[in-house]
Amino acid sequence: MTAFSSKKRVLIVDDSAVVRQTLSEIISGHPQLEVMATANDPFQAAERLKRELPDVIVLDVEMPRMDGITFLRRLMAQKPIPVVICSTLVDQGSRTFLAALEAGAVDVIQKPNLSTRQFLQDSSIRIQDAVLAAAHARLARRREILPAAKLSADAVLPVATRGAMVQTTHKVVAIGASTGGTEALRVVLEALPRTAPPIVVVQHMPEVFTANFARRLDELCQVTVKEAQDGDSVLPGQALIAPGGRHMMLTRSGANYRVEVKEGPLVNRHRPSVDVLFRSVSRVAGANAVGVIMTGMGDDGARGLKEMRDQGARTVGQDEATSVVYGMPAEAMKCGAVEVQVGLTEIAGLVMRLSNASGATRAKA
Repeated sequence: MTAFSSKKRVLIVDDSAVVRQTLSEIISGHPQLEVMATANDPFQAAERLKRELPDVIVLDVEMPRMDGITFLRRLMAQKPIPVVICSTLVDQGSRTFLAALEAGAVDVIQKPNLSTRQFLQDSSIRIQDAVLAAAHARLARRREILPAAKLSADAVLPVATRGAMVQTTHKVVAIGASTGGTEALRVVLEALPRTAPPIVVVQHMPEVFTANFARRLDELCQVTVKEAQDGDSVLPGQALIAPGGRHMMLTRSGANYRVEVKEGPLVNRHRPSVDVLFRSVSRVAGANAVGVIMTGMGDDGARGLKEMRDQGARTVGQDEATSVVYGMPAEAMKCGAVEVQVGLTEIAGLVMRLSNASGATRAKA
């Protein structure tokens, strides 16, 4: 195992010479990464791809001749390569951010309109982590109609009909995900019925993106999905997504669950951290919880899930075959945190079965 043979090769596509140079310096500064080439637009990138393939592409959105999202869609339909979007057009959790993820981007990095070079240098660790995680992603060829097919479904929002449920929120499901998790969460949450138990979610995602991400899932799912706010009740038929940049913890007053959203240090290089959520669930819900750890780079969540299992919770890990990056689930398996491991499309059904089997079963009206 030499230092050179294990390096992941990166193609940078951006119309700014300053950005290409700065990204090249940052990526080359990581011992496991090297820059294969740079291109100033998708056409130049396509010519380069005819000769050799990188492990990862870092791609801008706004470029001459062809925008980055169009290039990404075509790439994913023909020759899937892990892509990290780095653009100014996602600075407010915009539609561009969601479009990039739906088109197949593994991760999205926001860059400002001003002082781009300094921002990129200040964000060097975030950029290196995103590129390295993407290099381990496993992708399948996509059809562009896939996201549109889900948009036509009517959303069912059950909150207004569930005022009495506050007294019976004894079960709770905690889900943690990172790289590849945005699409994986969509698959799981869309498959859950409106009668699903309360769900709390940590998805590693930059600040300002989670609100739009939650709104988009809310349009697609039978369960209500929203970005969590401090003090929110945790209710059946609802999923709360931890806001980017803040930790989320489960709390309890009597029979009622709530979430606490607060600032704090990075845990496992992340805020929000899956470990922080899972640990709080282990202490507050104990055996009345189900924990799910999904695709992602690193080990965030493994220890917290082990704590949940030790307290009697049922625990689930996404399997290697369906994980974009089999990092977090693998670490959870290694430490004995995972009770059962299944494919992505099996998680929702298993969550429902385990929720009915663990702790006191909620009586149906």
